[in-house]
Amino acid sequence: MTPMVHLLLLPFLLSIAAGMDLEELKGPFVDVTLDVKEATPVPYPVHQFEVPEGVTSFSVNGDGTDIFKMSKDGWLYLDKPLDWSQTTRHEFTVEGMGDEDVVAGPITVKINVLDVNNNPPRFNSESYTAMIRERRKPDDPFVRVSATDQDDPTTANARLRYSLDSQVPNNNDIFLFQIDPETGEISTTEEGEEMLKAKPGVQFSRGEERSIDSLKTKFDDYCPGEKIPYEQNPFFSCVATQEMKRRNLDPLEDPDYILLVRVQDLEGAKETALSAYARVHIIVQPNLWVNPGPLTIEENLKGDYPRVIAKVQSNVPDAGYSLVQKERELRFPFQIKENGEILLTEELDREEKDMYILVVFAKDANDNDVDPPMEIQVLVADVNDNEPVCEKEETEMEIQENEPMGSEVGQIKAHDDDQPGTIRSLLTYTISSQDPPSSPESFSIDQTNGRIQAVRSLQRKEQNIYNLDVKVSDSDFSTICKVIIKVIGVNKEEPVFEESYYGNHSLPEDTEVGVTVLTITATDTDEPDTGSSYIRFEISSGNEGDVFTVESDGKGVGYVVIAKPLDFESHSTFDLQIDARNTEPLKRGVEYTSKSTTTLTVTVNNVDEAPEITMDSVDVAVPENFTKGSVLLKVNAQDPEGEEIGFKLDGDDKGWLEINPATGEIRTKTKMDRETLETFDVTVTAFEKKNPDKSSERVVHVRLLDVNDNVPKLTKSNDFICMQNIKPLIIEANDADDDPFSGPFDFAFSRKSSNWKLTKLDDSSAQLQLIKKPLKEGTYTLQITVTDRAGMGIPNPFEVKICNCTTFGYCYLPPHGKSFKPPMGLTIGILVGVLGFCVLIFIIAVKRSSRKNNNNQREDGEQKPMM
Repeated sequence: MTPMVHLLLLPFLLSIAAGMDLEELKGPFVDVTLDVKEATPVPYPVHQFEVPEGVTSFSVNGDGTDIFKMSKDGWLYLDKPLDWSQTTRHEFTVEGMGDEDVVAGPITVKINVLDVNNNPPRFNSESYTAMIRERRKPDDPFVRVSATDQDDPTTANARLRYSLDSQVPNNNDIFLFQIDPETGEISTTEEGEEMLKAKPGVQFSRGEERSIDSLKTKFDDYCPGEKIPYEQNPFFSCVATQEMKRRNLDPLEDPDYILLVRVQDLEGAKETALSAYARVHIIVQPNLWVNPGPLTIEENLKGDYPRVIAKVQSNVPDAGYSLVQKERELRFPFQIKENGEILLTEELDREEKDMYILVVFAKDANDNDVDPPMEIQVLVADVNDNEPVCEKEETEMEIQENEPMGSEVGQIKAHDDDQPGTIRSLLTYTISSQDPPSSPESFSIDQTNGRIQAVRSLQRKEQNIYNLDVKVSDSDFSTICKVIIKVIGVNKEEPVFEESYYGNHSLPEDTEVGVTVLTITATDTDEPDTGSSYIRFEISSGNEGDVFTVESDGKGVGYVVIAKPLDFESHSTFDLQIDARNTEPLKRGVEYTSKSTTTLTVTVNNVDEAPEITMDSVDVAVPENFTKGSVLLKVNAQDPEGEEIGFKLDGDDKGWLEINPATGEIRTKTKMDRETLETFDVTVTAFEKKNPDKSSERVVHVRLLDVNDNVPKLTKSNDFICMQNIKPLIIEANDADDDPFSGPFDFAFSRKSSNWKLTKLDDSSAQLQLIKKPLKEGTYTLQITVTDRAGMGIPNPFEVKICNCTTFGYCYLPPHGKSFKPPMGLTIGILVGVLGFCVLIFIIAVKRSSRKNNNNQREDGEQKPMM
C-alpha cells in the first residue's frame, strides 16, 4: 500500500478498534509476541507501537510481509486473512526509518495464528460395509468408522465424538447396535445379541459340493413326493434364487441394516459444533457354531458303540474338527467325525466320573482357528446300579441291663454310591431277624437313619448277647448288615486313681509339642472290656489355653501330653486337675468322688527366645513412583523376654529400600522402576541387640504397580526413500509401560507438513508417506509425536533420507562417501588462474627471444625487424 492508502485506511482501522480497549493494543517499540485468530476479516488492527523519536515510517522484513503492514503512526495491521492450516506462526522484523536511514530497531514480532473452528470433520469414507454373525457379543466391535478434522488437534476444535443417528430398519424403536463415542467402534447391544437374525438358507457340510445338483438333492430330501421338473417347480426356483442371492450378499446393494453415523467436533458439546455423516451397511450372517450342550447321557447305556450324541457345524464349510478333553485325563471315550458329529465310544460310569467337558476346535487347512473353541458339557445321568454297603461287616453295640425302654443302643452306618439326594441313594433300615428271638421283640430300628433302641428292659442273666440282621435297602437293591448287641452289667463302681497327686514337673518353655509329661493310671472293678469299665480322662481345671491333653488307651492308662507350645511369659505354672470317667453312666445312686480325681503341677522354665515378628507373610503393592522417603511398611516384632530389638533388611539388590534399625519402618531410599523389576522379595530380620544370634525372619513380597512414567518411542529413528521407487515407510512405536498406560498409540506430526502424510495402521504402527515427488536428494528430520492411551507423548525425531538407490534398493554412495561437484565460482577461478599462468609463460618466452636477437645484432652489425 502507498502512504496515501495508509492515511485513508487509518480511520477505518480506528473505527474497528473503537470497540476495543485501545490501551491493551498499545506498547513500546520492543520485541513482542501477539496472538491473532485465523480468518479474521481484514483490515484488522493488531498492535500499535509507540513511534520512536525521529521515525517517519516503518519497514517490515521477513516472513509475512505480504500479510502484515505498518502505518506511519505505529499501527501493525492485518492486510490478508490468516490460515492456521497453512502456518501456525509468523516471525518478522520491524525497523523505524527516518528518511532512508534506520533510526530505531530492528525489533522482532512473533505472531501466533490461533485456530478457529472453521473445518468440519470428514469421514475417511462416505460408506462402510460390515458382515457380522448372529449372537455376537456386545463387547466385540465388528467395524470402526474414522474421521479427521483439519483444525488444531490440541484444541476442542478437532476433538471428535461419534454417535448413531439412526438405524434402518428400527422395529419397536430398539437399537441393535451401539458406537463408542471416542473410538468410533461399532458393536451390538445386548438386544442386538439376542435379536439379530440372518436370512435363512441351505447349509452345507464339509466336503459337500455347493452346486445346483447338490441343492436339488437336499430339496428332494426335504420335500419328498411327486417329482416335478425343477425348472417348473416354483418352490425350488424360490429356494435356488434365495440361495444364490445369499451367497453373493453385497452390503451396499442389499444390506440387512443401515446405520447413519454422525461425527461432531467440539466433542459434540456445543450447538456450534460442526458435523459430518457416514453410512454403515451391515449384513447379518448365520452363526452355525452353536453349542449343543449340556448333553445328558445315562451311565451304563446299552447298545451299539460308537454312537452319535451331538453335532457341531462351523461357519466355514471346509473347516476341520478336533476334540480334546479339558481335564486332560487318560480315559476319553469321545470322538468327532469330519462332518462335526460327536461320538460316544463306550459306556459311561457316573460313579467313576459324573461330568466331562469337551473342547471342540474348528480349524482351516493351515491349522488356524476359524471359530472360537467351544466347550461342551456332558453330564452322566445316574441309574440305580449300586447296592447299599455296610460300613462294617459286624457292628458291636452295648447296653446296660435294666435300662429303661427306648434307651438308645447305637446306630448302624451304611452308604450307597448312587447319586446323592435321589431315590436311588435313599436308604431304609429294617430288622429282618434276631437271634435269639424274643417275645415281645427286644429292639426296634429307625427306618430312615438306622438308630437302634431297646423296646424292653434287658437282663444280663436272661441273655447277654443278641445277633441282629439289619436289612438296608434302596429302590432296587438291598443288603444285610450284621449287628452284635451286648447286655452288660450296671456300672456300679467308679474309676480310682493310683495317686491323688502326681507332683511338680518342670519343663523348659521350648519343649516340643507332642512330648509326654507323665503317665497316670486308674482302675475300675466293673465288668472288663465293657463301657462300665472303659476309662477316659478329662482335664477339668488348670489347663489355660488348652496347652495339655490326656491320651488314653481305655484300660486305665493315660498320657499327659503337650498339645500347644509352652510360653513362660504368658503362663508359667499349671495346676492340672484330671478326672477319670466311664463311657457308660454310673448306677443310680452312685457318684464320682475324689478317688476319681488326681492333680499335678507343671512349671514352665524361662528360655531366652528369639524375637517374634507378628506378621506371618507380608505382601505389599505400591505404585512405582512411590515418593522417596515414604514408609512402605512397618514391621512389628516383640521379644518374649522384653529385650531391646533391632532390625535389618537383606535381599534388596537394587538398593531401593532401607529399614529403620530401631522402629522396623521400611522406607523407599531411591526411585523404584517397575520396568526394571516388577516384583522382588526382601528379608526382614528382627534380633536381640544383646544377643544377635536370637533372631526371626520374615519375607516381604513387594509388587510395583505401573504408572504412566514412560512415553512411547519410535523403534527406529531413521529410514530412507528411493527416488526411483517412492514407497511409504512403516514406523512402529513401543512403550515400556503396561496397559492401560501403553497402546493403542496415536501418531501425529508435531508441526504440520504439506509434503508428508502420516496415517495410523494399527495400535502400534503408522504409515509415513511422501506426498510430492522430490526433485533432489536430501535428508529431512520430522518431529513425530506418539501418544499413549492416556494421551502422554513427546516429539520423536525421525530422519528420512531421500536418495538415488542401487538396483538392490539401497542408497547409492560414491566411492569417497559422496560425489564432489565444484561450485561455479571455483570453476571460473581455476580457469582464470590457468589463463593467467599461460600469459605469464608467453611473456617470459617473448623476453628471452628478444634478448637473443639483440645479441645477434651486436655480432652481425645488422638490425632485423621484430614482429
